[in-house]
Amino acid sequence: MSPLHPTRRTALRTLTGIGAGILGASACGPGDQDTAAKGLRMGAEWESHARTFMSWPALQSVWGEDLPYVREDIARVARAIAEYEYVVMMARPDQQRAAQKACGRDVEVIPLEVDDLWARDTVPVFVEDDGKVTGVDLNFSGWGNKQTHANDAQVGRTLLAKYGIPRRKAPLVAEGGSFETDGEGTLLITESSIVNENRNPGKSRDRIEAEIKQTLGIKKVIWLAGVRGEDITDAHVDSLVRFTAPGVVLLDTAHPDTPPDSWSRSSDQARAVLSKATDAKGRPFEIIDLPQPDLYEITGEGDDFVSTYANFYVANDSVFMPKFGDRKADKRARSILQEHFPKRDIVQVQIDTIASGGGGIHCSTHDEPGKPVD
Repeated sequence: MSPLHPTRRTALRTLTGIGAGILGASACGPGDQDTAAKGLRMGAEWESHARTFMSWPALQSVWGEDLPYVREDIARVARAIAEYEYVVMMARPDQQRAAQKACGRDVEVIPLEVDDLWARDTVPVFVEDDGKVTGVDLNFSGWGNKQTHANDAQVGRTLLAKYGIPRRKAPLVAEGGSFETDGEGTLLITESSIVNENRNPGKSRDRIEAEIKQTLGIKKVIWLAGVRGEDITDAHVDSLVRFTAPGVVLLDTAHPDTPPDSWSRSSDQARAVLSKATDAKGRPFEIIDLPQPDLYEITGEGDDFVSTYANFYVANDSVFMPKFGDRKADKRARSILQEHFPKRDIVQVQIDTIASGGGGIHCSTHDEPGKPVD
């Protein structure tokens, strides 16, 4: 979740973030192919899903007066996705009935202790291990102990046990929103979100890269700078740049009327890196701009609003993207996504409260690969 401005969750976090600012230009690490674990593969999001996992926001202490409104947003997203694939909503047992009523009969609501809605980060990353799906628990730490997460830290263990999915504990601390892959061995990641004392103290980028390759079966890591300390995630890649196919990426770009800031400079830095890089198979990148809306035209309120379209979610036969209220920009972004996913329905969903809280549709969903559940 890489918002245009500091997020509301930044103000609510319990610990102070580590110094802000963009890192220097990054390049690909050494040994692009020789440390990848054999038999492991992290698939692309556009591959077949068994189901989508989501999480019912539980804490008044995090959302305050916005809690009922963010629950409306989450229910709206869940109902929309359930038109295309099976959706499982995790909810605290005492909130299960209310969540089920809000989400409707097409969404399965299961009793499981959670704290907040960010399933992308709390649910394990799934890999294929010699063809069998395995969940990699990334040791969720509340984005470096910035928010209450006692229950969310256990989601990996409890959810995988419930569904009988093998669990592997990662040797590092990260979140699902940290990673963007093409399914063919290439991984995009922001240095700010993982080479950081608040997640992996004392670890160098080279060591973290080696651990990522061994744990996820990645062949080549492309490092982008990101932004430190200005949002709770330290600038996850999933709001900055996304694959639509191997070798093709959509890059979040600021609206022309937006003054330059750390987020737009992060986008410029990512463009500079990607324009010179190649993927795991040696292909150069085709970079497509995905412009943000005009902040004066959006329906959401506050300076915290996350106005990136890049935080979309690719589900079975569909793509889910935000509708911000700037009709021209919403239409343009939808057209770009339709061009790159021509065989999928592009579904726009209003998520103003989710966006005001520091995230988007991708942040609130997590796909399990596999044959679709009937």
